[in-house]
Amino acid sequence: MAGTAVRIDGDTLRLPGGVAVRFMRTLRLPESGTHDLPPGLGVFPVRRVADHRDTVPADWLARGGVMLPMYLREAMWLGFAGSAEPAALQVGAGKVCAVSGKPWSDRLSRDPQNYVALPRQPWLDGINSGKGTVRQFVAVPLGMGATVEGQVTGEEVWGGVQLQSFPLNEEKRAAWREAERRLSSRTTSVKSVGGYGAPPAPGAMPMMPAAAPAPGSAPRPRAAAAMGLGVGGSMRQEVYRDTRPVSDYTEEPAARVFVHLVTPPEWRRITGEEPPPSPVDRAAYTKAGLPWYDYYDQDAHDVAPSDTLAAVQPVGDWLGADLDPWQEPAPGQVHHLKDAPGKPVEDGDW
Repeated sequence: MAGTAVRIDGDTLRLPGGVAVRFMRTLRLPESGTHDLPPGLGVFPVRRVADHRDTVPADWLARGGVMLPMYLREAMWLGFAGSAEPAALQVGAGKVCAVSGKPWSDRLSRDPQNYVALPRQPWLDGINSGKGTVRQFVAVPLGMGATVEGQVTGEEVWGGVQLQSFPLNEEKRAAWREAERRLSSRTTSVKSVGGYGAPPAPGAMPMMPAAAPAPGSAPRPRAAAAMGLGVGGSMRQEVYRDTRPVSDYTEEPAARVFVHLVTPPEWRRITGEEPPPSPVDRAAYTKAGLPWYDYYDQDAHDVAPSDTLAAVQPVGDWLGADLDPWQEPAPGQVHHLKDAPGKPVEDGDW
């Protein structure tokens, strides 16, 4: 079992091997058509489960990890900006791999690839369900069959999001660091002029400050409304095929973390904090002229889509349509990109 500490730095999860993950709030896309990458509306707040032992459900304590608040049908993407060294990161939706559609595993695979390769993969907005496209991560309750987990496995047991990191092994990490040192020594005297550098996280905005904990004695733990990830609209995004062999990484994960998804009322009850406000209306956001994104890396190759994930139906097929009329962004709004302190997060049994 992975045993190295995962830590929260602000609202960024930091896993061993230089892996950084932020959970970004975003606009939910229509479930028809294919769209550009939507902008960010700030980060989801992330809290350690172990810091709320008196108010979280007992099974959450057993699984450990962290929690974050999501509204019903709210969309999310994972940002990996700040991930420094090469690493493989597995992403699960109810313990179904979001890249391969296969069951959760503590081993890396290349056929099919069951991870994203960092830092080349700047973000992941959804499940790998199409050629050059993904279907957006959207929060839905367990028990209706609408989650990726429910549609792929026929059961809804886990919910949430699972992350597992595999850094380079000692030999490859030493070689990579030496190559970086040599590159740095050759470029320290060269002044950078007008370079774009690493792509920014799309449209990230500051999160509204959280309220102070509510006064009074803490309520007793009870069962919380369980949530998992379903899927929404399709967008243009590639999941990049790794150029490294699996043998470059550690055989076992350096760390893992279970991310519980909490409804806003449960978040308020458990933490005493106010959840973030409901997402901004999509038409109003577009009319304001805020940016959308199209990211393309001509030197990278797309992982083949998963037939299993391609069969996952959007949440509207299960819960009914609720989107307002959609207004497409103007061409000028689409931006084309490119050519730890804190207590360790406790892991548990899952």
